Amino acid sequence: MPRQADSVQAIQHLFRFRINTSIRLALVGASFFLILFSIGCRKKEGNRLSPEQVHQITRDLAAAASSAAPQGTIKFRQGASSQQPGSTDSVRIVLKNDSLPDANRAAVAKLIQSLNAVATRNHLTQDPPVQTGDILHFQLRRSGVPVLEIEIVARTAPMSSNGSKDSAGKAAEARLAIIIDDLGSDRATAESVFAIGYPLTVSVLPDHEHSAEIAREAHHRGFQVMLHLPMQSVANETPEARELRPGMPAAEVAGLVEQFLQNVPDAAGVNNHQGSQATADTALMDELMPVLRYHHLFYVDSRTTAVTVAYDAARDFGVPSASRNVPFLDDVAEVGAVRKQLELALRDAHEKGEAVAIGHPHAATLQALREILPHAQAQGVRLVLASELVH
Repeated sequence: MPRQADSVQAIQHLFRFRINTSIRLALVGASFFLILFSIGCRKKEGNRLSPEQVHQITRDLAAAASSAAPQGTIKFRQGASSQQPGSTDSVRIVLKNDSLPDANRAAVAKLIQSLNAVATRNHLTQDPPVQTGDILHFQLRRSGVPVLEIEIVARTAPMSSNGSKDSAGKAAEARLAIIIDDLGSDRATAESVFAIGYPLTVSVLPDHEHSAEIAREAHHRGFQVMLHLPMQSVANETPEARELRPGMPAAEVAGLVEQFLQNVPDAAGVNNHQGSQATADTALMDELMPVLRYHHLFYVDSRTTAVTVAYDAARDFGVPSASRNVPFLDDVAEVGAVRKQLELALRDAHEKGEAVAIGHPHAATLQALREILPHAQAQGVRLVLASELVH
């Protein structure tokens, strides 16, 4: 029995030794794995750029773009933040080139070469570029992580209609678009506009009692609908309850426009309501135009101030756009005065090839329209919707 007990104890001791050895080996293996994992993480973390490093690269890219395209407009935004993972900086370059397409392509190629030199120096890789119309967009990455958004706009001057000819060699018919602003509050007034019977574009204010109803009815009857987008004016006279104001962050601009569009269904485009201060603010217009582009809307600058930048911003962001290029029809809301303004608009359309006029649903304006529009065709001017005159 003692010998048997000794054998059992020896087996138990050997079993415990093997278990302890296995545990030790497992712990050593786990520790080794953790060390390798930690080294890998530190290496990966070391490849990531801090927001300050990203901002410096952004400034270097902007400087390279300015050198490669001295006539261009370069804007950048330093959006990368350690508080917002995935946020990036962005650079926009607008090439205002009136040259032939080959010259435009050469300018873009030269610009991309300069940008690539900065990217290579900072170990950034470029995603395949995406071309949408005149806009070229691509991302720069570091270790697979997006760092920068690059957008290049090869903008060309809009073609003038002056002296244009049709396929038969005859002078092309002049075109006039008339926008009637400020609909949304009065259903009867809207009915009076609809009853005129000519192709008009109606611009509807959001957040009014009949905004959605009037917009739907106008679209149903074949009129073009626009969102009459409230914007802050210099005097801030009779402001809307909600409007775009300088200093608003991009997310707030996008959210407000989205809500307005829900209130004005079937809107194909946008023009500003008031906005003498807002449309002169470059930062605000730079926030607005990507939103309009996202929603596939055109923009007509109502030109409520001589220092507006809205039309240029729309063009820079690839938003189809036009600008009021004849006086307002009814600054003086009397039939005789409106009639004279309409005759001036027809004459200007004939001389310029195309014109955009803006009026309001005053009784005097509607009466003058009923009197003058039947004679437009005889003067060689065709009435069109606003979307036909955006470029």
